Amino acid sequence: MRKSPILVSACLAGIFCRYDGKTNANETILEMVRSGTAIPFCPEVHGGLPTPRPPCEIQGASVLDCHGNDCTNAFVRGAEEGLRLAHLVGCTEAILKARSPSCGSGIIYDGTFSGTRISGNGCFADLLMKNGIRVRSEETISSFPENQ
Repeated sequence: MRKSPILVSACLAGIFCRYDGKTNANETILEMVRSGTAIPFCPEVHGGLPTPRPPCEIQGASVLDCHGNDCTNAFVRGAEEGLRLAHLVGCTEAILKARSPSCGSGIIYDGTFSGTRISGNGCFADLLMKNGIRVRSEETISSFPENQ
């Protein structure tokens, strides 16, 4: 029986989709994608945001870019598309980019664009968790049973 794939942040899989047009390629994630055990997804791009784009942070119930523009709808739309994909392929786990306003799990930036970190989850990570999908950051890949 084939194990269900793991959803991973596309930037970790070497796809140039970060807000600054760069990537956060992670060799472990790259190998998982190459072997077919992981599926890359970027909720910000799927939500309709361009690459590159101004950096965004969560401020209360909204996601604002560094110019004060409200990007909440794009973040929500991308998160919903990612959840749809996860259900479609049977994902029960995700490895997402730490501290991202979409993908951060446990710690995100505080919304002041000062680099200050606070407890919290990004929009996509939060939606996945609320729907029973286990979320970890690339910084805790070893906490997944298959990597122990």
